[in-house]
Amino acid sequence: MNLDAIRTLQDEAEYEAALAAVRPYFDKEPEADTAEAAHFDALGLLIEDYEAKHYPIPRAAPVDVLKFVMEANHYTRADLIDVIGSKARAADLLNGRREINLDQIRKISRAWRIPVGALVGDLAA
Repeated sequence: MNLDAIRTLQDEAEYEAALAAVRPYFDKEPEADTAEAAHFDALGLLIEDYEAKHYPIPRAAPVDVLKFVMEANHYTRADLIDVIGSKARAADLLNGRREINLDQIRKISRAWRIPVGALVGDLAA
C-alpha cells in the first residue's frame, strides 16, 4: 500500500466520484476482510470527512429536540409538566424564555429516553 497516495477529497468533482464509487456497495455489501470491504470503509470515511467540512449539519437547539420528541411521541405539555414537575418551567422551556437546566435534562432524558447530549445544546456558545 502506498501511503503517500492517500489523501482527502479535494473538491466537489472528487466528492461526486466517491459517491458514485460507493453506491454499488450498498446494493451488494462486500464480505468482511476483503479488499472491497476496505475500499468501502475508506470511501465512507472520505465522504464523511468531506461532508463534515463542506455540508455541516448544525446541532438542534435543546428546545427543538424536546418539541420534536414531544410531537413524534404525542406527548403533551401536561406530560412535560409531569416529568419536570412545574407548569411554569414547562411553559418557559417550550416558549424559549428559559434554557433547560441539568436537573431537567436528567429527568427528561430518563423519562423519555432522549440522549443527554441531544438536550445539552451547543457547548461552544
